[in-house]
Amino acid sequence: MTRTAFTPRTLSLAVLAVALLGGCASFSPDGGFDAVQSAARSHLQKDVAWARDDASRSQTQARIDALLAQPLSADDAVQIALLNNPGLQAAFNTLGIAEADRVAAGRLPNPGFSIGRMTRGSEVEWERSLHLNLARLLTMPMRIEIEQRLFEQTRQTLVLEVLRLAAETRRAWVAAVAAGQTALYQQQAMEAAEAGAELARRMAQVGNWSKLKQAREQSFYADAALAVARAEQAKGQARERLVRLMGLDEGGRVQLPDRLPDLPEALPRLPDIEQQAMDSRLDLQMVKLQTEALAKNLGLTRSTRLINVLELGISNNSSNQEPVQRGYEISFELPLFDWGQTRVVQAESRYRQALARARETAVNARSEVREAYAMQQGQYAIARHLRDEVVPLKQRISEENLLRYNGMLIGVFELLADARSQIASVNAAIEAQRDFWLADADLAMALVGTPGKTAVTSVSSAPAEAAGGH
Repeated sequence: MTRTAFTPRTLSLAVLAVALLGGCASFSPDGGFDAVQSAARSHLQKDVAWARDDASRSQTQARIDALLAQPLSADDAVQIALLNNPGLQAAFNTLGIAEADRVAAGRLPNPGFSIGRMTRGSEVEWERSLHLNLARLLTMPMRIEIEQRLFEQTRQTLVLEVLRLAAETRRAWVAAVAAGQTALYQQQAMEAAEAGAELARRMAQVGNWSKLKQAREQSFYADAALAVARAEQAKGQARERLVRLMGLDEGGRVQLPDRLPDLPEALPRLPDIEQQAMDSRLDLQMVKLQTEALAKNLGLTRSTRLINVLELGISNNSSNQEPVQRGYEISFELPLFDWGQTRVVQAESRYRQALARARETAVNARSEVREAYAMQQGQYAIARHLRDEVVPLKQRISEENLLRYNGMLIGVFELLADARSQIASVNAAIEAQRDFWLADADLAMALVGTPGKTAVTSVSSAPAEAAGGH
């Protein structure tokens, strides 16, 4: 049997160098979570916690209980979600998985050991072999760099997940508070419709009101009752969505304010908003890291295309009749049928795919931030117009009609119809105010990552508007 031999000095130096390289790979004390915490404080001014033991879970629960003991603001809801959302807690464990891959890439591959026993007559031969994967040892620096980039990409993904959860929770809080505010005004509209229907019934009984007019008032009351039922349903849905995002088992402890925050006096102008998004969006940074990792992987694939399996072996053969045999051997695959071209083409295709997706992400980011900025500005203008023009005008009309009613110039039904029209305008103002705060949350998310859209159940005020001309 022919064996390829190496000097012990050369072999020892190679193994020692790789051992020193592999000895540097270890787990970090925080598991890479400090970077996620710092990003949350920087972008949100909020804390995130990774509950990995009973002590941290108890501390987190105490903080959640303190926040739930008072009416819940949007910032408090976001903080509870970042501390308690089970999906986010599950996502944090991907950081541990990525770090384990990074550490594994920097550690020596486990050697293989084989032992065999052969006999020839009275001769007994023992063969012992120790094998080490040389290909993995030689490419270890490149693998460490690749896994480090993937680890950084995982951290960026988690930061983006934290920001998305914060934005979704803020939108859910806005929707829940607006739904409660709308339900209250719909209840007032129903009470006005009920009073009108009861008055119409009494006047019809004494012959002072036609059956047609009575049916119209009764129909409006039925429509108003239906609107109240839908508003209560929307209120319950919005509240439960907020409870789910905060990771609470039940929503009975959640106290929401009665109304949305007031509109700001003015909005800041952002002329360089596109460049700001290009500099700060985490999804663009993630795509960059992914593309760089694939580029490194392509270099690794080209380097190892012909040597797919390269092993170093140390052999020791002993016999009860012959002296002990010692030696070294290298084994590798012969590229007779597969020259590694398939792996190279696959890596190149993935790299080109990553480049195209990076460009797509950049184009989408510019468009999304422009759209979010325009939506925020437009919703602000609509909400201001309803608050400063439409609602005060309806209020003045109501006051004038009340004076006309006191002077017996109009009847009670005209007064009730005017009151219903005023309630409809207030409901429209609430929805516009809600849409502005949702658009504001979307813009904040568009500046740091992919924005999301919150589906909000709109409560129709058509019955009240239709009665305005009664």
